Order: sequence, then structure tokens, then C-alpha cells
Amino acid sequence: MNLFTEIRALVIAALEDMQAAGDLPGGLDFANVAVEPPRDALHGDMATNAAMVLAKPAGAKPRDIAEALSGRLSGDARIESVEVAGPGFLNLRLAASVWQDMVRTVIAGGTDFGRSDMGAGQKVNVEYVSANPTGPLHVGHTRGAVFGDALASLLAYAGHDVTREYYINDGGAQVDVLARSVYLRYLEAQGREVEFADGTYPGDYLIDVGHALKDKVGDAYVDEPEEVWLEEVRAFATERMMDLIREDLAVLGVKMDVFFSEKSLYGTGRIEAALEALKAKGLIYRGTLEPPKGKLPEDWEPREQTLFRSTEHGDDVDRPIMKSDGAWTYFAPDIAYHYDKVERGFDALIDVFGADHGGYVKRMKAAVSALSDGRVPLDIKLTQLVKLWKGGQPFKMSKRAGTFITLRDVVDEVGPDVTRFVMLTRKNDAPLDFDFDKVLEQSRENPVFYVQYAHARVQSVMRKAAEAGIAHDDAILTAADLSGLTDPAELTLARKLAEWPRQVEIAARTHEPHRIAFYLYDLAGDFHALWNRGNDDHALRFLQEGDPAATQQKMALPRATAVVISAGLGILGVHPAEEMR
Repeated sequence: MNLFTEIRALVIAALEDMQAAGDLPGGLDFANVAVEPPRDALHGDMATNAAMVLAKPAGAKPRDIAEALSGRLSGDARIESVEVAGPGFLNLRLAASVWQDMVRTVIAGGTDFGRSDMGAGQKVNVEYVSANPTGPLHVGHTRGAVFGDALASLLAYAGHDVTREYYINDGGAQVDVLARSVYLRYLEAQGREVEFADGTYPGDYLIDVGHALKDKVGDAYVDEPEEVWLEEVRAFATERMMDLIREDLAVLGVKMDVFFSEKSLYGTGRIEAALEALKAKGLIYRGTLEPPKGKLPEDWEPREQTLFRSTEHGDDVDRPIMKSDGAWTYFAPDIAYHYDKVERGFDALIDVFGADHGGYVKRMKAAVSALSDGRVPLDIKLTQLVKLWKGGQPFKMSKRAGTFITLRDVVDEVGPDVTRFVMLTRKNDAPLDFDFDKVLEQSRENPVFYVQYAHARVQSVMRKAAEAGIAHDDAILTAADLSGLTDPAELTLARKLAEWPRQVEIAARTHEPHRIAFYLYDLAGDFHALWNRGNDDHALRFLQEGDPAATQQKMALPRATAVVISAGLGILGVHPAEEMR
């Protein structure tokens, strides 16, 4: 139940009545009529811009429309008062019974309260992480993994049919480097002295892989030339690294539906098929690109290349798809991969990239637009850098990884729940400071603690009610007389609960799961405020000693709060706390 949608329907019905009465002309478009919280809560519970957006097409003054609309809305039992503000905005105050009923609705709906059919079963592919299979996941991958996973959960909660996908970059030169690095560890396992040259991966995580290779092949590859062992070691090492990556993702609570191998595109005709599809549209040609802007690279020279006419689909320049030696550019398999997604029947695609992939956005959008004839939208979300701090200093590098801080380093320090929540306390394209000391503080300044503490407080109330022998299951609480929930602090909390379905739809529509974390923090704030009021005013306490009926009435509100917090944390992939230690 989305209360804002219900009140908007009431506004639209009133406008249609005004048309029938001749107070408004017919044929008006109500699409931009909105009902949302006012900027200042003192102005009311909801506000509508109906008069403002209809004034010009209706040929009337906005205030005149607002006055007429006000009179019609006032007759509804849910509307306590209507005020015309400024040039023609309408501020609405709803009856206390609306908010009391909302508490019942939340409890009755459970964690499904707020679910939406907005997605209408639309098939959405969310590709995220997609790290090179050359080592364990690092902190940058952690942010992308959390963001992508929360976004996928959010879209599913909002009614989409979501596929979580990981693209294994196992077709490029980096997996050859991995194979050579593993071979060095293999020789080391054989008792040989080895030296890691520049360009190899020296991390300790490959020691076990070298030993595993020895266990598999014995000394068969010792002193053999690269052409003997490279292909098999590459496949062995990639498989081992993907096992490690899957384990890292599992520690974070991330489970993919599909792992798609880049290598599967090579030698199978799939790249050629994708490019043929573009060629058939007249988008592949031989040509010479303009020189890059600014200072020219020393080795740059104009040369004819095979190009994709990406400028016809919004890109800044056309893009090469084949090198002068006949090999594919990195862009060619990316085109083929996204063509595969389109061919699998997805209605929308989302790619989650690191900040260093910003240059790929326009070209990939152009490719998908061309391949799908504009039918399938592609949204590319970039996750900015994460800076780690501990003890007021940058967090030291991981010896195990050799050159970077791993996902495991972070999770081992603070746990998966804290890691996930903190990664969503900033918009994905804003830099994030992750301070290990601050994220474990028990204070309002720590949003993880603040939200979890609210849920734990509710659970403590429920346990105390059980100890007192007061029935408090959901059926009892929804049937309770809630007419006594009239204090401003109680109604403020009920209003915040009513915003949950709206926040879900906004976050899903904008692909911004951080909005859920922000909402939960605000909801926790309203709950803690009511809790603190109860410390001073006995009538606001959730447990009313000697009065089971009053207790059941008061307990409905915290129970509803716990329901929404649990649903929100579920989207973020965080377990709600039963108690705080």
C-alpha cells in the first residue's frame, strides 16, 4: 500500500470531477501531477503541485484551480485540512486515523509491505564486480559488489525479474600473466628459486595455487617451454582464481546467477555475429579517425581501421573494433557480450563499473542502442574510490595480496553487515571514506549502529512483553485499538513508515540503493526520538505496566518499525540485530 499513490488518486479523481463540472477543460494531461512530502514538515503531511502544472494548459490562474480543488478534497474523510500556499500549491493534513491504520497495514504486510509491482516483471540484467580473475577481490571491488547486489535486490523488491551476472575477463593478456605467475609459484613448490619480474603477480595468494598445480601434474612442466604449459596453466589458474572470488563474494553474502566467460566468445563466431548485426545496419566501416585532442602521442599516426559508427548512437567519436594486425580490440568482445544479453531477451541492462571505466560509458551505450534498435536501455553506474582509514592513518597494504587491500581484509575487520551498510552510505559516484574505528562506534554518528540499535531496541521490548505475559503477536497488534496513538512523536514515526513504499519506488526507478540506507537512518532517528520521549513521559512508554491493552496499542508502532527496518536491511543484504553487544 502506497499512501502517496492513494492520495494522488484522490487528487486525480477530484480534478476529473472538476472537468465534469466544467471547472476545468477536458483533455488535460495529469501525468505531472505529483503528491509528495512537503519540503517543510510544518506545512502538512503531503503537498500537491496539481494547480501549478495545470494552470497554463487549462488557461486559468493556479490559485483559482487550487481553491476549487481544495473544496473537493476537503470532503474526503482522510483529509483533515487543506491549505492553499504560495501561488497555488496545496498542503494536505491527514486525519490521525490514517496514520493509525498505516501502522496496522505495515504489521499485516510484514516485510512484503513496500513491495511494488512497478517493475511489472521486466527482465533486468545487473552485471557487477566482473573483476579480472587474477587475484582476490580488493576494496574497490567490494563497493561494486555491495552496490550491484543491493541494486539487484531493490529491483526485485520493486517487481522486476532480475538476473545477477558476473563477466569473467578470461580472454585477455592478463590471464597469460596470471599463468606465468602461477608457473613461478609452481617452480617454487618444486624447490626452485624464482624471481618475480615486473608485470607478474607476486601476491602470496598464488602460493597455494602453485602447490595445487604441482599436486596435479607433478614435475611435468618443470623446465618446459611456455608453449607446452601456458594454455593448461592458464585454464587451471583461472578456475582456481574464480573459486577464490566466489568464496570472497560468499563472505560478503553475494551470490551470482550467471558467470559468463569472455573466452567463450572467441573462436565460436559470436563476436563475428555481433559485428555482422551492426554491419547489416550500416554501422561498420573502414575509415581513419581524427587525431586525439591535446598533445599527440609520439607513436600516433593516421591509419585506416575497422570502425563502429558509434556517433550515430550518441558517442563522441567512432570506435575501432579491429587492430591493424587483424586482432580484435577490447571493445569487440564487449559488443558481443552485450549482444548476447540483448539476444537473451532482457528488457533492460545495468552495468556496474569502477570509476576508471568512465570512458566506456558512451561507447557501450551506443553499442547496445545500435544492437537493440534502441529497445533495450543500458544504465552504467560507476562506483567511486574507497579510502580506508584506521587509527587516523591510511590502512596498510595487504601482504597476502601484495599490492592492495582485499575484500577479506575489510570483512575480517568489521564483518559483512557493517561492510555492506557502510558501502551504501554514499551515492555510488561519490568517493567514500571507510574509517574502521568510526564504523564500529556505538553512536548516532555511525549509521550502521544507529539503525541496528533501533531494531535491537524493538526486540528488547518484545522480549520484555513476553516476560510479562503480554500477548503481542502480529494478529493481536493489528487488532488492537490504536486510536490512542496521537502524540506528535508517534504520528511522526507513523508518517515515516508510510513513506517506505514511495522510497522503494524512487530508489528503484533511479537505481540508487543508497536511498534505502538514508531512509533507514531517518526512520531510526524518529524511533529513537519516540523512545527518548518515553523516558520523560510515562504515557509514551511501550510497556504500560499493569495494562496489557495499552501495552499492545503502544507496541504496535515499534513492531511496525522493526518490520520496515528488517525489509530495508534485507534489500541492503544486512541482517537486522536482535540485540547489541
